[in-house]
Amino acid sequence: MNLLLLSEEDFTGANCVQLQGRRFKHVAEVHRASVGDLLSVGLLNGPLGKGRVTTLTSGSITLELHLDQLPPAPLPVTLVLALPRPKVLKRVLIAASSMGVKKIFLINSFRVEKSFWKSPLLGREQMDEFLTLGLEQAKDTVMPEVHLRPLFKPFAEDELPAVIKDTLALVAHPAAEERCPRGLTQPATLAIGPEGGFIPYEIEKLAFIGFRPVSLGQRTLRVETVVPALLSKLF
Repeated sequence: MNLLLLSEEDFTGANCVQLQGRRFKHVAEVHRASVGDLLSVGLLNGPLGKGRVTTLTSGSITLELHLDQLPPAPLPVTLVLALPRPKVLKRVLIAASSMGVKKIFLINSFRVEKSFWKSPLLGREQMDEFLTLGLEQAKDTVMPEVHLRPLFKPFAEDELPAVIKDTLALVAHPAAEERCPRGLTQPATLAIGPEGGFIPYEIEKLAFIGFRPVSLGQRTLRVETVVPALLSKLF
């Protein structure tokens, strides 16, 4: 945890917070903080700064805050991701959050198992926990938006054209002849399918509304590898 991410509920005064639970345990056992130490802190969807430890007990820590920094700039990308296996979803959300993605659509695909949509990991509280881990890692405070779209065709036809407007729309596809571009200077929408890729019908539907199929090469990669690899190459 490189950043203590704070919420409004943590405040006990104008510039004072009290932390318990997971964050307190991390400060006590990993940082091994003492009274007077300065720790990196940030207010959820707000500024960053330092917190000085004012009191430390066996179950809580109190910090006096000085928040004077802006969070890092977000990546100018919208991620459209075929819903991965539940155990992979956690890793993907943490990675995307830590890299600065602020809008994610989890969508259906022919190769997405129906049971994935019943996973408790898709609950708002659970996903926010994964996204928070990414923010803490990257010293960021702005919580990404995650939207669930369990029907592919209505989303592609009715909503996705507006999502990709004024962006470079790319879809990762193992069979694409065009290689993924590097160092974009414009906003992008990046669609990533299941590990076997989108089926031909889905690629055709995405291409029809303006997506360009691109590839990372001949290797078929896992979703948790493809997401950071493509984001790093694009930006």
